[in-house]
Amino acid sequence: MPFSLAELRHRAADFGRQHAATHDEKSDDQNFVRDLLDVFTPQGRRRAQFQVRVKKPDGSQGYIDALWPGTLLVEMKSRGRDLEAAYQQALTYLPGLPTAHLPPYVLVSDFQRLRLYDRDQGLQHEFALGELPEHLHLFGFLTGYRPAGQQRPEDPANAEAAELMAQLHDALLADGYQGHPLEVLLVRLLFCLFAEDTAIFEKDELRSLLEEHTAPDGHDLGAKLVELFGVLDTPPAQRSRALPAHLASFPYVNGALFSENFRPPVFTPATRQRLIDCTYFDWSRISPAVFGSLFQSIADPRQRRTLGAHYTSEPNIGKVLDPLLLDGLRQELAAAGTSRPALTRLQQRLAGLRLLDPACGCGNFLVVAYRELRLLEHEVLDRLYAREVAAGRNVNLALYQLVRVEQVAGIEVEEFAARIAEVALWLMDHQLNLALSARFDQRYVRLPLTSGARILNQNALRTDWAAEFPGLDYIVGNPPFGGKHYQKPEQKADLVAVGAGSRIHNASDLDFVAAWFIKAATYIDQHPDTRAAFVSTNSVVQGEQVGILWPPLLRRGFHIQFAHQTFKWSNEARSNAAVHCVIVGFGKQLIEPRRLFAYASPSATPHELTTTQISPYLLPTAETVVQKRREPFGGFPAMRCGSKPSDGGNLILTTAEKDELLAQEPEAASLLRPYIGAEEYINGNPRWCLWLENAAPSLLQRLPLVRQRLEAVRQFRLASTAPPTRAAAATPSRFFFVSQPANEYLLIPETSSERRQYIPIGFVSPNIIASNKAYLIDSASPFLFGLLSSAMHMAWMRVVAGRLENRYSYSGSLVYNNYPFPLAPTEAQKQAVAAAAEEVLAARAQFAGESLAALYDPATMPPALARAHQVLDRAVDRCYRPQPFATELARLEFLFGLYQQLSAPVLGAPAKKGRGKQA
Repeated sequence: MPFSLAELRHRAADFGRQHAATHDEKSDDQNFVRDLLDVFTPQGRRRAQFQVRVKKPDGSQGYIDALWPGTLLVEMKSRGRDLEAAYQQALTYLPGLPTAHLPPYVLVSDFQRLRLYDRDQGLQHEFALGELPEHLHLFGFLTGYRPAGQQRPEDPANAEAAELMAQLHDALLADGYQGHPLEVLLVRLLFCLFAEDTAIFEKDELRSLLEEHTAPDGHDLGAKLVELFGVLDTPPAQRSRALPAHLASFPYVNGALFSENFRPPVFTPATRQRLIDCTYFDWSRISPAVFGSLFQSIADPRQRRTLGAHYTSEPNIGKVLDPLLLDGLRQELAAAGTSRPALTRLQQRLAGLRLLDPACGCGNFLVVAYRELRLLEHEVLDRLYAREVAAGRNVNLALYQLVRVEQVAGIEVEEFAARIAEVALWLMDHQLNLALSARFDQRYVRLPLTSGARILNQNALRTDWAAEFPGLDYIVGNPPFGGKHYQKPEQKADLVAVGAGSRIHNASDLDFVAAWFIKAATYIDQHPDTRAAFVSTNSVVQGEQVGILWPPLLRRGFHIQFAHQTFKWSNEARSNAAVHCVIVGFGKQLIEPRRLFAYASPSATPHELTTTQISPYLLPTAETVVQKRREPFGGFPAMRCGSKPSDGGNLILTTAEKDELLAQEPEAASLLRPYIGAEEYINGNPRWCLWLENAAPSLLQRLPLVRQRLEAVRQFRLASTAPPTRAAAATPSRFFFVSQPANEYLLIPETSSERRQYIPIGFVSPNIIASNKAYLIDSASPFLFGLLSSAMHMAWMRVVAGRLENRYSYSGSLVYNNYPFPLAPTEAQKQAVAAAAEEVLAARAQFAGESLAALYDPATMPPALARAHQVLDRAVDRCYRPQPFATELARLEFLFGLYQQLSAPVLGAPAKKGRGKQA
């Protein structure tokens, strides 16, 4: 089983630290190579051969430093030696190897630099030893993770076009033109600009109108545009005979795009020039799939946040459509070859597909999906009619081209976005017709626009998808995200209503995007052959939301058929959305193998794994879901949250505020305590609190500044809408929730960086007050500290915990209480763990002035601390089984199996019977 990508990064970082001082070829090369191969795969050390004898071309005897036959040749040199010379030396060994042993990759290194040659691709990559974690993708031939197919790069012209439209928008807005008229105007102008460069209009026809038939000061430009829009909406037979030639030449477009009347803007010389400048850009270079980006560039960011809209870039759209349907269709095309029956069947299949985006926005998914279906059909037509074209015979494209834009449909709550989607699909259809025209050397244009994709301007969550769109093959999209704390009341009501309809309890605790998963599942219940895939926030596969959303779907026979683990959102709009996303493809069909795209980090290149199962945590493990639990397994001590002040900040002080208070009221010193949560504990930034549990009233009477703070606490609580908080106004000197232990306790930060291999936890004095941003365990033993600080617990936490952005968000009820502690460790095993845990604390103590953030940063973690954790990991592993865990996935498979064993008596307990009816 391969290492997880996160584990590979940690192993690579450990390797770099271990060999930072290694330098000599003769004494260090074999250990260096063995350890390097161990980074990537458990089998590497066994498969590598060292000092392999080989006959060189000149007849002399050579020795290959390390060879993995058929995979990799390694040539080592002492530090500072010439790597190019090392590579040339390696090449002299290749002719002497058996053909089956020839390696496609050659690695040369002087211990501090590594240079990897890909002989098949003719590529080389060089980097420093410490940069190995950032170059793991180059070693997919060792790790078992093969790079996913290359995504289509975004054309820089798209971003340039977006900026042009944004500048025009800003200029018109600054002149006082705004709202719906501005939106309609921009859609129409975008169509016209595109039409001029794609043979809908005559070449430079729009530019000529603007430059030659409007006044330089722009005073008549608005009226001229209204006149143009009227012409585009009027059939030639109904146009005035007195229409000037420069307007009469424009075609009839139809499609309702130009039918609405509205007040035109008053142009200035500057805004007129901006519009003319737009005509000098080559709009044929942009894809209609980018229209969403164009209009996101000019949208109100506050409105965009409220609606939860995030434009999906084309590479991200490919991550959804490729594994869902396009990869299979491309394989079918490849298998068809030139067989007319097979090609005809494929074309009929393409023409029969129906796809819905129920939150289509500006239509990005629909445009790309339609384009790819058409391009597949173009290839089919090429093969079907190659002989006719070669013979110069005419092929009636209007008869033979079957895929239609009506096959894709959408639902969009915003009218403006829905209109953009319609226009984008019209223009994409036109572009594809032009491409087909070029293939078959004939003009194939569908004007005027008489039909198009059906885009419902409705609330998708209040729409019956099955009634409106029967017979769908695929449901796809990028629904609005809307975290549970950021939803508008009407969005929350929609979410709860959808959840109630599917008997999903606690739906109000889900992110808004989950409603689309539920609605799609309802549709698939009625149409079991339909498949769905959505871009989503990673919250639906992390933390408590997994236990709310997925168990009801799993019970109804749903499976995750493919998925992308967490990756960083990217698009090309002016305001790039900073979101961590996943992609989940699901349905009722048992599709094997299932495809899982893994990421070493959210910004890394995905690598694909094939597996027989994908869990709701997006792991290649069983479909097990962890639910919240009140008590930990195995009788271990309870974990609880730290004390919560609910004070409006009046009981909490910075160091400067503490010093200022003590300068004026020295007697307050006995009332102040260090106050720590995750931030203070990990980063060492001190804060203080007024801890008045046993403060004498007479003392408080002598401290007016303290009493002033207490009065502010009282007023803050009285103003609360929560009854418990208002009731707490009666005791302003007491924290709202108190859970401070009387003894030394173990503190676990609530949030911690995802870059850390271990969450820093530790023992804390009872004199230090833990905030509600930390969890604590009273009187914890070194054995328990060791278990919670181990790689086993960290592997569990990384999967089960929620995330704040991409940081780990620990939970007592979800992570700790469900953690499968070792069932029956011996006393000797317990003592070994406790001793190793003490060594971890001792290693930290060597750097007493350093913050835990610095000690646990992968780049700066002291070797002594790293070694202490490795010893602890082995001791904890032996509490579970004698054999070591080779990979993090192996740990997770074992832990989830143990979790199922521990939770089965609870989950499978027979229900009570009553009134003669089985519950």
